[in-house]
Amino acid sequence: MRLLTTLMLAAVSTAGVADEFTNADVARWMEQYELVAQQGRALWTSAELGTNGVACAQCHPNAANTHPETYPKFQKQLGRVAPIWEMINWCIRNPLQGQELAADDPRMTALQAYIMKERRGVALEPGKH
Repeated sequence: MRLLTTLMLAAVSTAGVADEFTNADVARWMEQYELVAQQGRALWTSAELGTNGVACAQCHPNAANTHPETYPKFQKQLGRVAPIWEMINWCIRNPLQGQELAADDPRMTALQAYIMKERRGVALEPGKH
């Protein structure tokens, strides 16, 4: 019985700590985010996603007018409500004349990280046009 009580007290005393983040965790995660966003910027400003020499940045400098805070939203090019990664693929496929990226492709993650970083601090407004 004494062992059971000790185990229960140990479980209770560590339960509140298991889901808390340390400053080191947050710093490590932010460092990783920044690295991925930098990879996204490199993709955004290069022509490597397409076949015709066009880069995302030619139409969307600094990702400023992509408005990721408004997704998912109705996208007339697709004819339906879509998440931003589908619109990124539309742009890769059409203006850039490239091959679509899978939603979980690390390059797609990098592009989205860069877009979101550029719009950091803007209020979320899903569905806004």
